[in-house]
Amino acid sequence: MSKANSGSATPLHSVRSNVHVDDLGITSILSNRGITINVDHEIDSDEAKILALGYKQEFKREFSLWSVFAVSFSVLGLLPSVAACFDYQQLVIGISPVPWILAIIFITSVALSMAEIASAFPTAAGTPYAVSQLAPKKYAPFFTWITCFSNWMCQITAAPSVDYSCASMMLALYAYNSSSYSPTTGHVYGLTTGIQVCHAIISSLPTKWLAWFNTAGTSVNMLFLVIVFVMILAGNKRDEINPGATKFNTNSQAWGLTNQTEYPSGLAMLMSFLGVIWAMSGYDSPFHLSEECTNASVAAPRAIVLTATCGGFIGWMFMLAISYTLYDLTAIADDVEGLGQPFVSYLSQILKKDLVNAAMAMTIISGFFMGCSCMLAASRVTYSYSRDGLFPGSRWWKKVSPLTQTPINAVWINFLLGQLLLLLMFAGDVAIGAIFSVGGIAGFVSFTMPTIFKIFFNRGFQRGPWHLGRWSTPIGLVSVAFVTTMIPVLCFPTVKGIDLTLDEMNWTSLVFFGPLLLVTIWFLVDARKWYHGPKSNIDEADFVYHSQDVLEGVENEKVNSNVYTKGSH
Repeated sequence: MSKANSGSATPLHSVRSNVHVDDLGITSILSNRGITINVDHEIDSDEAKILALGYKQEFKREFSLWSVFAVSFSVLGLLPSVAACFDYQQLVIGISPVPWILAIIFITSVALSMAEIASAFPTAAGTPYAVSQLAPKKYAPFFTWITCFSNWMCQITAAPSVDYSCASMMLALYAYNSSSYSPTTGHVYGLTTGIQVCHAIISSLPTKWLAWFNTAGTSVNMLFLVIVFVMILAGNKRDEINPGATKFNTNSQAWGLTNQTEYPSGLAMLMSFLGVIWAMSGYDSPFHLSEECTNASVAAPRAIVLTATCGGFIGWMFMLAISYTLYDLTAIADDVEGLGQPFVSYLSQILKKDLVNAAMAMTIISGFFMGCSCMLAASRVTYSYSRDGLFPGSRWWKKVSPLTQTPINAVWINFLLGQLLLLLMFAGDVAIGAIFSVGGIAGFVSFTMPTIFKIFFNRGFQRGPWHLGRWSTPIGLVSVAFVTTMIPVLCFPTVKGIDLTLDEMNWTSLVFFGPLLLVTIWFLVDARKWYHGPKSNIDEADFVYHSQDVLEGVENEKVNSNVYTKGSH
């Protein structure tokens, strides 16, 4: 044992394994500093990587590739998502599946680029951690800060928007079966709150139970999606329900565009991408669960790609069924039946009552599982950012329950924030609709930020075992161009000129850019003094520095000349 600079003896720690950070080929907050991390137990490659990234292994790795995919596919929730997004696609550009095809091509490019990033930085912090390592060093804290809050806004709006849609469908189904009932805003809020409470309780359970629950949820989602798809085609009775109608639409009717906005059709089609973007959101979930899955640097990116590609194709097939069977789009837009939910109105045009009830029941159950997965993913994001000291009260939100080994506090603060967001429904349909488009924009900003810096400001990016090879830059450029185009488009209202009133205004700009402006001011005024990006939560005593150079500017660092090797000491 050697003497430290202060002359005091440096204690030896019991060591069974050690991680030589610079030998793992990982760009992290600890790399290029000559650090070895001593660990008092045997570790595997997954724990070695998360330690090299600067974090302790606090969760059990009980998610497999399939269970991680199960969570992300459940978050995708294609059946309830398509049902919830009629307002943002069919009621904007019509029933054609063309917008879905085009949107999926670009959304998949975003997912592929993010998957490559996830392989290189397999941590629950997700894209902000990557930004901290890829952005120009001088500005990295600011861009990491912005990416964190953008991604966080995407996550905390997900569960409330899904649960709101689920509650709306439940009450619409009740109204469909009871002509004397008409849902009120208070009813929707109360039911949504009940669903949120259930999801918060479930998301607080141990990881093993969550893995089982989400696997079951994905199986249910897939099964119900297939059943409803078959019901729409095989159970189609629109020629009997609507006298004089044909059983299916012609090709020209099914594939034609019906512009229901005051903008040119091309712009209207871009606006309708919101329905696809929101329906497809969730493919980032494996990134945030990478600290809970085995072989994370491969499983997480594979799950991202599987979610985007499989979800995109299956969703398109479902849209195809709708385009050939929907009867009267105008009646749905005008809500002639007073149901308040377009998907229920659509089903009532083509299916007998018993089948409508069955299809909606399966859609609602799928939506319940989807909302639970959204809350689970959001809690991991809040936990990981609190671990870096991002939020006021971070010391509370980063706590991991010793009983369940899950971040229960993060779950419940997200629940409270979700309840506040849901108050927007009392300001009208357009106001509550902003949480859908905010989720789309916020997600896109956070998903694409590391790709921008990887392409244009590469600070020595070391790709992980899953990568795009020579296609990395071309695909990245396509994803960046798409996101840059879509951000302003998603802020457009569907009407303009004298028709644009407060009730018809798209409040996305205020709900997203307002908070983003506030956190920017917060950073410039105060946070820049103390926030420097992700920070390690590993005990300093477990670090061994192998170079005197890295000690400069580090307070209270102690030099230990012993070079630890694997084994007991």
